[in-house]
Amino acid sequence: MNGIEFRNVTKRYGADKNAPLAVKGISFEVPVGTLTTILGPSGCGKTTTLRMIAGLESPTSGSILMGGRDVTTLGPAERNVSMMFQSYALFPHMNVIENVAYGLRMSGVKKDEAAARAREALRGVGLVGFDERLPSELSGGQQQRVALARALVLEPAVLLFDEPLSNLDARLRREMREEIRALQQRLKLTVAYVTHDQSEALAVSDQIIVMDHGVIAQRGTPEQLYGRPESEFVAGFMGEAMVFPAVAEADGSVALGPLRLQPRYAVAPGTVKVAVRPEAWRIGAADATGGLPATLRKSAYLGSFYEYGFDTTLGQVFVVSTDLSSPLAAGAQATLSLGAHGVSVVPGA
Repeated sequence: MNGIEFRNVTKRYGADKNAPLAVKGISFEVPVGTLTTILGPSGCGKTTTLRMIAGLESPTSGSILMGGRDVTTLGPAERNVSMMFQSYALFPHMNVIENVAYGLRMSGVKKDEAAARAREALRGVGLVGFDERLPSELSGGQQQRVALARALVLEPAVLLFDEPLSNLDARLRREMREEIRALQQRLKLTVAYVTHDQSEALAVSDQIIVMDHGVIAQRGTPEQLYGRPESEFVAGFMGEAMVFPAVAEADGSVALGPLRLQPRYAVAPGTVKVAVRPEAWRIGAADATGGLPATLRKSAYLGSFYEYGFDTTLGQVFVVSTDLSSPLAAGAQATLSLGAHGVSVVPGA
């Protein structure tokens, strides 16, 4: 059964029927007990879509179902949905236990029962003993856990996240995305999760929906979107791929400059594009045969890898190399070839 279902949903802001659509007739499903990430650049419609799931925005047309029930015209309180906002939205004058219990108290739960359930929710996110602290006395990660506990304590049928990790540093972001995923799987929650961060989406999702200008560009598993993008936009958005013009030959191979590729699936002959992720390139000696001659233009050391920018006959090429023992200096000559992974053929323009 689907926890969430969109059927040809559109959204236009304002009363002007000629105003542009923010969401343009999208349809998708989020199965019960799974996590779907809605991913895309700013202005693509992902937050509008999440707010329509929450009941904070009404669709202009189409229908929204939850658990098989049509909720298109229902408000947030009638949907059994909890939403965790980017800002956390904690009440600064309330302590931790009061913040977590607030939704229960507003629902008519007695004070003692609400406090007990709030304490249990705090235990679930690793915040035992923090009951009396104010939000200002907590770190960013602790504030986020309080916001998560406040959402979970209501035992929602659907849990929504709007850019929940964007205010955290890199290490805490990784820890919290692992925690959110573990909680979702342990409690079998139905989750819709909005982010613009591709690595975050790949790490937490059962399904990813990539949006572009109000439409769904592609949806599928993380493996499908990363390994087999269906368009130049998706290829470029998922993992910093660079896209190059190429030609699919009658024998099934693809010519990318001097390089020859054998796609993992059939490609019709003609003009195509090849999306290459930076980790797919292999750096060889300048006199190696059968590769792409390259001159190093710039390099950057990032601790566990180098970032290189090469000039080639294909144009500038961005390469990530984990070979820390033999760093290259600007001006170095090399030959580039391609590994088996991180290369995708997408339709030509």
